[in-house]
Amino acid sequence: MKNLIAILFIGLISLGSIAQEKKVAKIEFKTTVIDYGTIEKGSDGVRTFEFTNTGNAPLVISNVKSTCGCTVPKKPEGPIMPGETGEIEVKYDTNRVNYIRKTITVTSNAETEMVALKIKGRVIDPNNTSVLEKKEKSMIEQ
Repeated sequence: MKNLIAILFIGLISLGSIAQEKKVAKIEFKTTVIDYGTIEKGSDGVRTFEFTNTGNAPLVISNVKSTCGCTVPKKPEGPIMPGETGEIEVKYDTNRVNYIRKTITVTSNAETEMVALKIKGRVIDPNNTSVLEKKEKSMIEQ
């Protein structure tokens, strides 16, 4: 009899824990780094980070911000339901000739509240040559 009561008690406790399963959104990105490679000044600077809500509750992205004004991120407006995908669009100002190393911070109601996305690459101006390239060219001509 004691064994039967113990089994029933354990069964009720485990049933209660299953019923109290916490609903939580989970954000899973295809990639957290986008490499622009070497691109020319003035070329298209728009790239997209794709993600999926792998949780069991709606995902709401509350904020997306960049470390610099040269990078403008755009977040989805509405909630992303469980199993659905979404996009965060990032536009880099390709009129700035230099190396690209920027971080975009995504804040949401997901289990992992903050996620860091990164973009990298290099913007070159094909009309300008560097001092090193000019020096190499003059040495070849001599």
